[in-house]
Amino acid sequence: MPSRVLVVDDDPIVCELIQEALSSVEMESLTLIGSSQAATHLAKEKFRAIFLDVHMPCPNGIELTKQIRASGLNRTTPIAIITAEGDNAVLGRAFKAGASFFLFKPVDRHRILRLIRVSADSIEHEARRFQRVRISRKVSIESGSERLSGTTLDLSLNGMFVEASLTLPPGSAVRVNVELQPGTPSLSVAARVVRVAGDKGMGLQIENAGAAETKTLQEFLIPLILADIN
Repeated sequence: MPSRVLVVDDDPIVCELIQEALSSVEMESLTLIGSSQAATHLAKEKFRAIFLDVHMPCPNGIELTKQIRASGLNRTTPIAIITAEGDNAVLGRAFKAGASFFLFKPVDRHRILRLIRVSADSIEHEARRFQRVRISRKVSIESGSERLSGTTLDLSLNGMFVEASLTLPPGSAVRVNVELQPGTPSLSVAARVVRVAGDKGMGLQIENAGAAETKTLQEFLIPLILADIN
């Protein structure tokens, strides 16, 4: 089974921090300062997880993610994009490229270890489970003059499947408000209808989520994924 984690970041300090965190749980890592070297290793070795800095000389983290997802040994390997919390513009592009999670700078050792636990073997071999958590949460959906209410059937960093009072046509742009925790402010994100099932089910893809929204959703989902595999 894959035993190593690949870390690609042109900041040696970040590489060292991630490497030390992995070593503390007896996990081996391959750290690369230059992203140009990554393609050779990705073609030859299946990794347990991959950490990519978004801002690197060509290819950057998003370009590498696209290459990894296109084909090869690591097309289903969990990918964590390392980015600053203020990099809102890159999040949507990274999601579309195939990023699984985000590690926000300044890098926190505890978050590194939680992300690694999510990429455990049972998750690697169940891509859908890695992406989605089956959970029911209240949602409200706005599209033009339409106002719908419903519940989630599953939820992921990339989107959700909801059961609502009626469906909207595929391609419809919507604003979704999800009550993640009772009594707390709803998470509000822009999304698009990507599929319809029956007269009440809709698959929604999150678009252009900001760093704060992505962080909130990630921190909500990771403990649920961990609880599901323990």
